Amino acid sequence: MNTVFEIIKKPRIHLINLIKDLSIEQLNEVPAGFNNNLIWNMAHIIAAQQGVCYKRAGLDIRVDENFLQRYKPDTKPDGFMDKTEIEKISGLLLTTIDQLETDYNNNVFTNYTPWTTRYGVQLNNIDNAINFLPFHEGLHFGYIMALKRVVANS
Repeated sequence: MNTVFEIIKKPRIHLINLIKDLSIEQLNEVPAGFNNNLIWNMAHIIAAQQGVCYKRAGLDIRVDENFLQRYKPDTKPDGFMDKTEIEKISGLLLTTIDQLETDYNNNVFTNYTPWTTRYGVQLNNIDNAINFLPFHEGLHFGYIMALKRVVANS
């Protein structure tokens, strides 16, 4: 299972590097035709991981509940994110996956509630959930790359 954590972590590192040359304004911009912005997508990746893995297992999430509520599915950017918040999100991209790996190795996910994702994927246990993350994060990686092309050329 350690390989899947690397499969998740390496693209997250790439995301952090992908946005480092953009301004705070570019990270917050919601271009025409889009429902959200670059930094919302990055925060959403974290929130989704917390919901898919921890909430579904009946565990406390490893981020603030308000963070989860702001960036869970079906939300949109609700304000301008400053440098401090952007740095926090970049840090959480890495610390939350490290924490997930630690918690997984410590067998804390013993009470996972099976469910079906909006994509029709049945997740019966934490192994299924963790293996689902690269798919979900890949979708948002694509959105982030498209958003970057638009805001970098505007």
